[in-house]
Amino acid sequence: MNKKFNSIRYRYIRSHLYGLFLTTVTLLSILLTIHVVLDPKWLSVQSIFLFILLYIGLAMFISFYVGFKSSGDMREKLDYLSVLITQFSNGNYDSRVYVNEKDELARIGNEMNELGGKLQNQVKSLQRMADEKSELAKTAHKSAVIEERQRLARDLHDAISQQLFALTMLSEAAVKQIDINPSLAKEQMTEVAQAALYSQAEMRALLLHLRPVYLSGDPLVKGIHKLIEELKQKCQIDFQVTIDSDLTLSEMIEEHIFRIVQEAFSNILRHAFASEVKLAIVQKDKEVLIHIADNGKGFDIKNNTNKKASYGLKTMQERSEEIGGTFIVRSNKDEGTYIDIKIPYQKTKAQAHA
Repeated sequence: MNKKFNSIRYRYIRSHLYGLFLTTVTLLSILLTIHVVLDPKWLSVQSIFLFILLYIGLAMFISFYVGFKSSGDMREKLDYLSVLITQFSNGNYDSRVYVNEKDELARIGNEMNELGGKLQNQVKSLQRMADEKSELAKTAHKSAVIEERQRLARDLHDAISQQLFALTMLSEAAVKQIDINPSLAKEQMTEVAQAALYSQAEMRALLLHLRPVYLSGDPLVKGIHKLIEELKQKCQIDFQVTIDSDLTLSEMIEEHIFRIVQEAFSNILRHAFASEVKLAIVQKDKEVLIHIADNGKGFDIKNNTNKKASYGLKTMQERSEEIGGTFIVRSNKDEGTYIDIKIPYQKTKAQAHA
């Protein structure tokens, strides 16, 4: 209720009523002064207060009418600006607002239009820089391979080695307890099975990173399908894939999308323990929409303590923003994880007529 009465419309009405109050007090003071000083016969106390009451009633009606009427145009212009800001926040930088009047709001609208043009040019610059970066990355492929091997070695040492050591210790303890305390041995073997499951998931994710980092000349659709076929041979996950067959993207955009999908699948294998994964990549005239969802265990976004999962999400977000995209992740415990990415992409004339 308070929010409603703080709107621009009610602010207009309050300003009119405030003007009415000041005018009423001024008129009443003038009329009473004339009555006291000059005491004309035609101006009695009753006529003064009757006039004031009639004036207040008529003026309040006019104040409400004029307040609603005059604030309507202002509210409509502000709504246009609000919609434009929302479009900008969603990555639609080619949206524009047109105001015919030559007032302050029209000036703000023109400045917002200029801002949209600048943001659109920045997105193009980001994508051009990403193209250049992609070329540089390919020339530095050997050093990247060495770095990747070092990272995998660290992951093997930090994750797999420690888990295998824990499996060994738990197994030896369970063997010693089989005859002495069978129930304790059963609990320990349950922990062994759980640790083995985590080790298997970690190994699958590491194997996923061992595949080629780049598409190696394949189009995006073919590269993703090959990646999914490899994963199907290693894990029991049902992949539901929807990809536009006529995607027309630059090589740089395809490389980034492929790496984002690869990182998302790695996160799912390591942390989600999902049985179903959905992937959709749809291209519109001016943007590419990517949706990745799983039915895994999910997590609390605000209190996420899993540093590896957070690192994977951060990597995907950085890759999305690097090409001017927006990255949104939604998740709750035991409710799966949903990732939505929107990448502005304007088809060239050759692509549009292809």
